[in-house]
Amino acid sequence: MNGPAISLSKTVVEDPGQKVRPGIELANLTDAGCQRVDNEDYYCYAEPDSDVDFPRKGRLAVIADGMGGHRGGQVASGIAVESVRSAYLGGDANSPDESLAEALHAAHLAIRDCAQQHPEFEGMGTTCIAAVLCGSQLHYIHVGDSRLYLLRNSSLTQLTEDHTVVNRLLQEGQLTPTEAAKHPERGVLTAALGARDTLFAEAPEAPIPLEPGDVLLMCTDGLHDLVEDHELAAIAGENSPSAACRLLIDLARSRGGFDNMTVQILKFLGSS
Repeated sequence: MNGPAISLSKTVVEDPGQKVRPGIELANLTDAGCQRVDNEDYYCYAEPDSDVDFPRKGRLAVIADGMGGHRGGQVASGIAVESVRSAYLGGDANSPDESLAEALHAAHLAIRDCAQQHPEFEGMGTTCIAAVLCGSQLHYIHVGDSRLYLLRNSSLTQLTEDHTVVNRLLQEGQLTPTEAAKHPERGVLTAALGARDTLFAEAPEAPIPLEPGDVLLMCTDGLHDLVEDHELAAIAGENSPSAACRLLIDLARSRGGFDNMTVQILKFLGSS
């Protein structure tokens, strides 16, 4: 990016002319929730324009959940998504994994630069998941507590690990799953884009091979805090991606919709 964006009015990077090549079904939806006016979530889906670049770059899906006070979170998440999209599609790294790592680092620096230039945004940061479907291989990188799930044959697997204080206590055996679900600090992050000088992010050691019929579901904590895993699996497995997005948002809203919520679903139909 050539400088940070600080006048964002949307929570989605949209390109009306963006084509979705055959091989997947795609849907995404964001909602401010029932108790907040502003939506600090941001997301995008993108493919390279060139058919020559498509086999190498694949399909990019990103979601981010901003934090940092009045408008800071919205600015941070918007910068993150736009930076990742630009850096990934424009990068020349040798593999999707290298490109994703470079793109996330670029987003981290862009948020830090914006905060330095605009003191009113000091302390802002954002979660971020960037996933790439290249052929039948899934690559991803993430920071924070937004989640990426894989649904296969009605079995839901959470691929990402929450970077939160509560999850760390859970892993250390200091909390039970029941205690963790109701802990008042369950949303306190231990890592976020832009929040510290050093970026901590995680990625799998190897890409994950996908099978036709697999469903990828990305969502922010405003959704997964209110919808159980078995409900995510049932709704995403029994409905089209577009219907599932709507049903999941409606279910979270019916339970209070305490936070912004975003969901993006990709159903893999087969290599194209």
